[in-house]
Amino acid sequence: MYVVLGASGNTGSVVAQELLRKGEQVRAVGRDASKLSALARLGADIEPVDLNDSAALANVFSGAQGAYLLIPPQIHAEDFIAAADAISSSIADAARDAGLSHVVVLSSIGAQHAERTGPIVTLHRLEEKLKQVPQLSALFLRPAYFMENFMMMIPLVQAMGFFAGGIRGDLKMPMIATRDVGEYAAERLAALDFSGFSTREMLGQRDVSHHEVAAAIGAVIGKPKLSYQKFPALLVEQGIKQLGIPKKTARLMTEMHDAGNEGLLTPQELRSEQNTTPTSIEAFAEEVFAPAYRTKAATA
Repeated sequence: MYVVLGASGNTGSVVAQELLRKGEQVRAVGRDASKLSALARLGADIEPVDLNDSAALANVFSGAQGAYLLIPPQIHAEDFIAAADAISSSIADAARDAGLSHVVVLSSIGAQHAERTGPIVTLHRLEEKLKQVPQLSALFLRPAYFMENFMMMIPLVQAMGFFAGGIRGDLKMPMIATRDVGEYAAERLAALDFSGFSTREMLGQRDVSHHEVAAAIGAVIGKPKLSYQKFPALLVEQGIKQLGIPKKTARLMTEMHDAGNEGLLTPQELRSEQNTTPTSIEAFAEEVFAPAYRTKAATA
């Protein structure tokens, strides 16, 4: 039996589905049981648990062969870092108390740094806490920039006709589709072929720039001249706050953008067959972004 945290999210849902497809028993954990109903229909056991409750989480982990661990997004918390740190401490305590032996952990590229990476700092701390759990073997997945981050820009594209952000438009960087992360995590969990503490960067299909992303997405949504514009940090923070995200979190996001521009998020591994994943930005644009864009356009 495997436990999957964040089972209604982008990566966790794929992990759970893939394990079930392989015939494994799954305990699907999420904050909202209603969002886990599709997994229940596929045969998963549903566990709506507050991740801050380490005792309840230890009960969920009890008897598991392995678990997929993550910190759910805390973007609306008044203090992003404190909220994420509390969850990571709870997860580590629960893993220790339950005697978990194997975990695959959703971390991030750049998590080797203890500072100056915005929200990624919380994943560095999660890794360090899990390293203190006795007899635990952990595979830390450090994926690149999620392609799904561009989904937040759909309203901007509809209203203004361009993408915008704090990353340099010409900076080529690895980007990955979340489904590729979930599929790989499920594969490694099912195999349980790791021991001790190890790291795997996940670099997507190839390195692309934000200018190239805009071109790829524009080509499939009927906006061939769609462009990307780099904005100053202050304007980016203002735009993020307009989405209802607290000021402190907005500032963390721009710190992460700066980290990318300054090379702190440069991969440590050379690109290889092992860390390259199949979904291209063109496939993501066609299969994920365009349908969501058209749906929002139809309901606007």
